Amino acid sequence: MTHWYEGPLAAFDIETTGIDAEEDRIVSAALVVQDVSGARARVTRWLVDPGIPIPVEASRAHGLTDALVQRTGRWPAPVIEEVGRGLAEQCLAGRPLVVMNAPFTLTLLDREMRRHRSSSLARYLEKAPFCVLDPGVLDRHLDPVRKGRRRLIDLCSLYGVVLDGSHDPVADAAAALEVVRSVGRAYATTTQQLTAAQLHARQAAWHAAQTRGRQERFARGGSAPSPGPVWPLRPHMPVVA
Repeated sequence: MTHWYEGPLAAFDIETTGIDAEEDRIVSAALVVQDVSGARARVTRWLVDPGIPIPVEASRAHGLTDALVQRTGRWPAPVIEEVGRGLAEQCLAGRPLVVMNAPFTLTLLDREMRRHRSSSLARYLEKAPFCVLDPGVLDRHLDPVRKGRRRLIDLCSLYGVVLDGSHDPVADAAAALEVVRSVGRAYATTTQQLTAAQLHARQAAWHAAQTRGRQERFARGGSAPSPGPVWPLRPHMPVVA
């Protein structure tokens, strides 16, 4: 019997103009598909000219500049269409979609779809079974007492996954995919009886509980609140005139 963490997976990642899922833009994206653990992955990469300046801080993080994306990037609308179709194809094929920090990544993608395609992620995936595996949510639930940060680079170090070029969407997507496989193996006694679809449903509850815990800690410390508890896609709130 092949367990979910050894079977087919796809991973999606983006680099952006910033960290505001409602207003920032995609500048690069990648889809990494692996049919079985250890197999050679198939990679699709997109580079986007977002139509707005890329802030210096973002350029320092991912190395993408206005000059580069204006010279070799594509307009957002056709890229967003290809991304939407690509994700739908993976979901229709029954491949769970690995997305690190899914509420940010998928929310920003959804807003780009609304901005450039007058559409939404739900519309692209309306005929596809949507199943997401978020390595951060899985790791926090399965090892809740471990101290320290849980960024992708931290999870890679913990689970022995090579991250060849942080803030490159192909490298990050491939690493997130391998982290999910490693989490599955490390906690096989807990997760191997579950399907990926069952894990998708449970992650929504786990993420909500994790968010409430962070919000309580932030409140006690007087810090800014963490993002909301909805996973894997934050609801769209229409602007009221």
